[in-house]
Amino acid sequence: MPDHNTITGFHHTAVTVHDLDAMVRFYTEVIGLRVLMEVDSVAPPTGDHTGVAGARRKLVFVGFGDGHRIELVHYIDPPASAGHFRQHQLGAMHVCFRVSDLAATHARLSGAGVRFLTEPKFREMEGKRIGAVYAQDPEGNWIEFLEGA
Repeated sequence: MPDHNTITGFHHTAVTVHDLDAMVRFYTEVIGLRVLMEVDSVAPPTGDHTGVAGARRKLVFVGFGDGHRIELVHYIDPPASAGHFRQHQLGAMHVCFRVSDLAATHARLSGAGVRFLTEPKFREMEGKRIGAVYAQDPEGNWIEFLEGA
């Protein structure tokens, strides 16, 4: 049977943000990503792929420069409405980072004021020690840190 899948890989994960400057600082100064690209975006009066006619947005892409990146989307006009999903509710999303030392990552980020859901949790899976922990960025978006996978 031929492969009809035209999806070829990851491009980015987008997070709609309220305070773009604070979020860029968090992802660059605390997490350690770098700004890869900034875009001032204005949708035409008929709308674009967002479905918001005439929307003015500032987009900042952050990452390691190795392919996948996080797109921080700030709606200027009309502004985005408030609302967060809890980590376990339908519609929730998270960004996952691989780490080499979960305990050290947890300690460093806790010291920088990052809020974690729990302490790091470890388990054996297929002969490997896997560790994970969830945190939140300054606007409550979920982030997972994963060791050993």
